[in-house]
Amino acid sequence: MADLFDGQPGHGNRAGPETDRPKADRPQADRPLADRLRPRTLAEVVGQDHLLGAEAPLGRMLAAGRLSSLILWGPPGVGKTTIARLLADETDLGFEQISAIFSGVAELRKVFEAARVRRLSGRGTLLFVDEIHRFNRAQQDGFLPHMEDGTITLVGATTENPSFELNAALLSRAQVLTLRPLDTAAMALLLARAEALEGRALPLTEEGRETVCAMADGDGRSLLNLAEELFALPARAPLDAAAVKASLQRRAPSYDKDRDGHYNLISALHKSVRGSDPDAALYWFARMLAGGEDPMFLARRLVRMAVEDIGLADPQAMGQALAAQQSYHFLGSPEGELALAQAVIYLALAPKSNAAYVAYKAAMRSAKETGSVPPPKHILNAPTALMEAEGYGAGYAYDHDAPDGFSGQNYFPDGMKRAKFYQPVERGYEREMAKRLAWFEKLRKER
Repeated sequence: MADLFDGQPGHGNRAGPETDRPKADRPQADRPLADRLRPRTLAEVVGQDHLLGAEAPLGRMLAAGRLSSLILWGPPGVGKTTIARLLADETDLGFEQISAIFSGVAELRKVFEAARVRRLSGRGTLLFVDEIHRFNRAQQDGFLPHMEDGTITLVGATTENPSFELNAALLSRAQVLTLRPLDTAAMALLLARAEALEGRALPLTEEGRETVCAMADGDGRSLLNLAEELFALPARAPLDAAAVKASLQRRAPSYDKDRDGHYNLISALHKSVRGSDPDAALYWFARMLAGGEDPMFLARRLVRMAVEDIGLADPQAMGQALAAQQSYHFLGSPEGELALAQAVIYLALAPKSNAAYVAYKAAMRSAKETGSVPPPKHILNAPTALMEAEGYGAGYAYDHDAPDGFSGQNYFPDGMKRAKFYQPVERGYEREMAKRLAWFEKLRKER
């Protein structure tokens, strides 16, 4: 389902049902293919059956004759605007559309007033707000009273994670529905509709067809724009994958370095490394680079992975990550990216342990709980006579003079039960650390 797809606002910031739809007397050829294929009913929307099916959330709402306020969350070109407009048609609500990018307080007041007047005549209003996450917190709060008194049914569209971008108060009054990128079947159906509308087949081999779908990257509007370019090509033999790539501009990957896609992909990379899968880790690493990610950000995250997920199971892991960072700094791009890729592989295949990470967190909790209790006096220095008279340093055992270089003295605060924060795993070098701990514990009990 394209938007057909996420439709553009009409003249100005608002677009009602009349201005938002093509004029009957406007020549079809003047309109983009995506606009000509815009669904006229919800049944024509493709790729979102998990929302529109009879037992799906929107299907149940429509069957019950009610529509609650909604937040439609999904990538571009999957039908957010189209679904909102068709929901208004299905429920006989007046349709108002604004864009949070262009609209301010004055525009919102006009919309609310129009909805209030419409309500007095016995008809409700579906207010569609595109890019709703662009409104600030105060502007988002401005919708609440109009939602609560029934003046509007709000349908907001966002490409960003609502959990981070929208007020909790707004989210509590609206149901979040997640739209998916178009899958292969949905895109194939769109291409078939385009061919039926044009009355001719696209000049593509089966391989070329698959390549066009891959280039659209789940975006229906992008797919139909590519199809329109193909229809405009001079007659020639069907294009294979290589010819398609040479003839069409590939859609840029959907990736915003300070938004949801950024955090999703770094999470995927981190968890692939943690899960010891070098191939998946390299894939997500490459996806981020292809999306324009700063390689130094990736270098910093690799160091963190070495510390957090490998630790002392492989003490060389941090050195490998830091060496990769230094290599990139020295070589620059693109040569230096190979050093980072090498570190990705090394970290993914290294033995894993978060024992040091867990120990640190446990020690921090204990430090906060015990407050400002002082160290035991026997491990304090006594640089003055007064401090020596107070018992500072009294009874301290110099470990180098003890058998095995280990005195077994207590180094925790007086009265505090001995804590055990670091518990190495039986993997990699931490096996040796575990042996050392066991040996020291044995000596401690003996002394």
